Amino acid sequence: MKIAIGSDHGGYFLKEVIKEYLAEKGYEVEDFGCFSQESVDYPDYAKKVAEAVSKGECDAGVLMCGTGIGISIAANKVKGIRAALCHDGLTARLAKQHNNANIICMGGRTTGIETAKDIVDNWLNSEFEGGRHLRRINKIKDME
Repeated sequence: MKIAIGSDHGGYFLKEVIKEYLAEKGYEVEDFGCFSQESVDYPDYAKKVAEAVSKGECDAGVLMCGTGIGISIAANKVKGIRAALCHDGLTARLAKQHNNANIICMGGRTTGIETAKDIVDNWLNSEFEGGRHLRRINKIKDME
């Protein structure tokens, strides 16, 4: 599985930790930046990751900004993306099971390292349940 990862300066440190964590678990990770703590604009990195996922160049994506809010809003502007802001393992698991989230977002200033690892693990190890949830996903697709 190939995972796209990206962040702005507020999520840079957490991105680096999660990038290494995913690689250690055997995932192929493509880093779309940013590459330092120098101030940048989160929509630029949300777009890069979301487009890679939307086009099928990557199987899934992980994004971080200071809170995870702005970068999730930006990623969701790309057709076919369901980016979910996750705060813990439960929200990550349900983001996959109920919403089939193809990108998860976290806050680099609001999410601890162990919590971020738990979020990633729960999301990657969960399956979309389909059924009534598929009907809802299709309604979202109709809005695009």
